[in-house]
Amino acid sequence: MTPALARTGPGYGRGEQPRIRLMVVDDSMVARAVLTRMLEADGGFEIAAVAGTAEDAIEALAQVRVDIILLDLEMPGAGGLKSIPRILEIAHGARVMIVSSLAEEGAEETVAALALGAADTLPKPGTGRFNGRFSEILMSKLRALGRVEDQDAAPRASVRPASAVPLRAMVNDPLRLLAIGASTGGIHALGTFFQELPAKIGVPILVTQHLPAPFMAVFARQLGNAAGREAIVAEDGLRLLPDRIVIAPGDAHLTVDINGGHLVARLLRNRSASGCLPSLDPMLASAGRLLGAEALGIVLTGMGRDGLEGAMALIGAGGSVIVQDEASSAVWGMPRAVAEAGLACAVLPPAKIARRVAARAELMPCK
Repeated sequence: MTPALARTGPGYGRGEQPRIRLMVVDDSMVARAVLTRMLEADGGFEIAAVAGTAEDAIEALAQVRVDIILLDLEMPGAGGLKSIPRILEIAHGARVMIVSSLAEEGAEETVAALALGAADTLPKPGTGRFNGRFSEILMSKLRALGRVEDQDAAPRASVRPASAVPLRAMVNDPLRLLAIGASTGGIHALGTFFQELPAKIGVPILVTQHLPAPFMAVFARQLGNAAGREAIVAEDGLRLLPDRIVIAPGDAHLTVDINGGHLVARLLRNRSASGCLPSLDPMLASAGRLLGAEALGIVLTGMGRDGLEGAMALIGAGGSVIVQDEASSAVWGMPRAVAEAGLACAVLPPAKIARRVAARAELMPCK
C-alpha cells in the first residue's frame, strides 16, 4: 500500500497552537480509519500520513515530517518490532508509540519494542471497543509525548542546557547504593545507561520503572541481558548484593532497609505522593534515610513529577541526584521537576550519566 498523506503543511489547533502531527501505521484498514477519526475529532492532532506496513511507513517518512508514529507490531513484511530502529533513524526525531494487541498479550514483544526505542505502549482494544477510556488514555499519552523540534530550524528556547539549571555539587563520600527511576521512554534509556556502565561498580543497584506487574519478569530478563549483569524482580527481605540490579515489582514500591548488617529490599504498598505504584519517591527517600551521602539517585525520562519528593528527601539527607537531560528524554517531566527544583548535581544523557557514576564509584576505597 502507498501511504496516503493527509496534509502537506503544519496544522493548527485550538488557540492557534500547532497540532501534533501523527502517522498511523497498521495493516488493518478498520484500525487505521477508526484511529484517524478518533484523533482528528480532537483539535490538537493532525493525521499527516497513514501506512499499512512498516516498509510503507519508512518510505513515507522520507517525504513527510511527523511528531509521533502510532505503530502496530503485528503486520505483514518486516513487521513493526524489527522496523523500529530504521523508523527512528529516519524519523527526524519523531517518537514511536506502540498501539498493538501485543502490548497486552505479548510482554516479550512490548518490552523489546521499548528497549529498541519506542517511547510508550498502549494495548489495542478488541473489535468494537475503540472508544471510552482507550481514547482518553491514548490522547493523554500523545499529548505528553508532544511535538518534536524541527531539526532544520533553530533550537527551541525551552530545551535548556545544563548551565541554565541550578546544579548542586556531587558529594565525594564512598558510594554504597545506586537508585534509578524511570517512566515513559525509560527502558531504552536504561539500556543505554547500562551499556556504558562498567561491569563492576561495587554497589547494589535499585531500579523503579513504571510498568504493569505482568511485564516485570520479562523486563528483568531483558535488562539483565542488556546490562550484562544479574537483574531480578525484588522480593521483600532480598539481600542487596554489589552490581546486582533489583527491580521494583509492578505492584509495590521498592525501598531499602538494613538487616543483620546487610542491605535488604523492602516492599511497600502504601499510597505515594505521586500516586504511582511503584513510585520513585519511597525508593529515593529510603536510600537517603538509611545511607545519606553514600546514596546516589538517578531520575530518567518520564511524565509527571514522580521522584521529586524522594529527591528532596535524599538531598536533605546529604545524598546526590543526577537527572536525564531534555534532549535525550522521551518526556522531560520527572527529570525536569527535579532539575528545576535545584536538586540535581548534573543534567546529562544516559551514557554520560553512566560515566559520571563510574567516576564516582572510582572514588571508593579499595576493599
